[in-house]
Amino acid sequence: MASRSGGVAQRVQKHREALRAAGLRPVQIWVPDTRRAGFAAECRRQCLALRKGRSEADHLKWLASVADTEGWK
Repeated sequence: MASRSGGVAQRVQKHREALRAAGLRPVQIWVPDTRRAGFAAECRRQCLALRKGRSEADHLKWLASVADTEGWK
């Protein structure tokens, strides 16, 4: 079984080397855990706070201007 996992490790390493050769590099990012308890409630709280704010229209206008929706149906 060790030889099988060794083969996988070699394929992964080869793939990563090819990506680096293509000019790419690995990046690790941390994002909010959408499965965490309270996540949906916090999203709702923030949305309601924005909705009640005077600058809602400005925020929506800004979002529309920066959104990349090319190719969306």
